[in-house]
Amino acid sequence: MVNVLVVEDSASAGSTVRNLRRQGYDAKGVTTGTDALRMHQRADLVLLDLELPDIDGLEVCRAIRAAGDTPIITFTSRDEELDRVLALQAGSDDCVVKSTGPREIMARIQAVLRRAHPRPLAAPESISLRRLHIDGRAREVRLDGLLVEVTSKEFELLYTLASTPERVVSRKELMAKVWECDWSESSRTIDTHVSSLRAKLGCSKWIVTVRGVGYKIGQGRQRAEAA
Repeated sequence: MVNVLVVEDSASAGSTVRNLRRQGYDAKGVTTGTDALRMHQRADLVLLDLELPDIDGLEVCRAIRAAGDTPIITFTSRDEELDRVLALQAGSDDCVVKSTGPREIMARIQAVLRRAHPRPLAAPESISLRRLHIDGRAREVRLDGLLVEVTSKEFELLYTLASTPERVVSRKELMAKVWECDWSESSRTIDTHVSSLRAKLGCSKWIVTVRGVGYKIGQGRQRAEAA
């Protein structure tokens, strides 16, 4: 049985815990960041509200991520890109708005749990694009020789784009290959991960948006431009 730790205000936590238990999960609820940091190591997945009464939710997320690979889904009350980007950069595997319906939350939990043990890439190899080096075996990204800390999904997204640098990869194809689903209304999952990757790579030109189609890998900036 999958153990889920729900970290939310008392009213919301009780409802979420009950829904999870009805779906067959072993769910427990806590209402503070302190309790989350004390109990997360016994969980298989953490549902984390970013608005906690004692500790900033992003700090709790960073601490859980630093302690291990426990999957984390964060909740934000505002449907804003910056909130989602900050959550992903803090180590969250997914970030959803609190008003998201229970069925979608369950689907996201299942998707994150599948990704917690990712299948090996079909043809792991090293890809070098000027200053950017992507190691498919070590699952590492380096820019100018320096390691760039990326999440599992960020790595797979970047690797998918870089493995076919000559073509545009559609949003539908990215959802199928990286998230293993065919959600046509992909929410802002792809956009949020692209924004996070651009921030970590320090340049929006590494990932090019092709409006109405999808994304393709870019060439970044020359060293002189970045100086």
